[in-house]
Amino acid sequence: MAFDALNMTLRPRKHLGKVAFIGTGGTIASEGTDEYDLLDYNADGERRKRHTAHYVIDKTGVRALADVDIVNIGPIDSTEICPNHWFILAETCRALAKDPELRGIVVGHGTASLEETAWVLSLVLDLEIPVVITGSVRPLTGISSDATANLTAAFRVASHPVPTNELAGVLVVANDEIHSPRSVTKTHTLRLGTFSSPWLGPIGYVDGDEVSMVSKQTSPASGQFSEKKLVSCLPRVDIVYSYVGADGTAIKAFVAAGAKGLVSAGFGPGLGTVQEACAFEEAISKGVVVVQSSRLGAGKVVNSERHRRLGIIAGNDLNPQKARILLSFCLARGDDKDRIEKVFSCV
Repeated sequence: MAFDALNMTLRPRKHLGKVAFIGTGGTIASEGTDEYDLLDYNADGERRKRHTAHYVIDKTGVRALADVDIVNIGPIDSTEICPNHWFILAETCRALAKDPELRGIVVGHGTASLEETAWVLSLVLDLEIPVVITGSVRPLTGISSDATANLTAAFRVASHPVPTNELAGVLVVANDEIHSPRSVTKTHTLRLGTFSSPWLGPIGYVDGDEVSMVSKQTSPASGQFSEKKLVSCLPRVDIVYSYVGADGTAIKAFVAAGAKGLVSAGFGPGLGTVQEACAFEEAISKGVVVVQSSRLGAGKVVNSERHRRLGIIAGNDLNPQKARILLSFCLARGDDKDRIEKVFSCV
């Protein structure tokens, strides 16, 4: 029920229908020793309390808004998420989506790797209903926690009737903003407005009961991979971070460890040091595929003459961690360099 201050009456909230909730753990499923414990709730020992999906739904009161179908995976610390978890999550979403009465799916996830899980799901799922990923910066029991607000907004987006299907597919909802998995990233360690799409901005907003879209989510890469074909054959792909004075030591070590692909988190427009370039060239001669990204967090890496000369693929505007995932998926699918370059150019 909601209080209408103008008419001094209670009006019922609109029921959202049937929505599935998949709980994986994370801060949104955590509690501290008291409401002021906002930082050490994940410390080892008695403070380490993480709960199931049922607890999260009951604690946040979302049952008053929707008929909730609950699935529990975890609880898992999002720093411990691995590819196998991604593929279990994708299979679970696909199975749930077979229910004709289901309006949408909400996934509760730790914020540390939330953007990577969302990106993976967008690459392997092609569903006609929304799959909304959300989490919280503060634990469920913390003062001014964002857990309930984010979960409620996610449920509103997941259940929102849109005849044009502009909300179909994978979305990230946090701080009353709707983001594309392709562009969203975590930008702050502690602030509630941590999730942002630095270059493109949010694609929609949640204001109370109202869900509004300001742009459509489009990505040619959406749903083009099959998790069943990827689950047992993801190759090693590492990220090389550029810094002043960087040499080729890390690159050579990654190649020696069996890396089939490397992503360069380079300076500014997508450049590394001369020593790194030499090491990348040597790695490429051994069959390693190299993709150039940037450490800046926003902007596009273009296919420059230097990249073409070295045989490095331009990573478009994907940040290093998302470029790494896309490269590993392409390699697992058996794509050659030309096809990988095409995938990155139009992602």
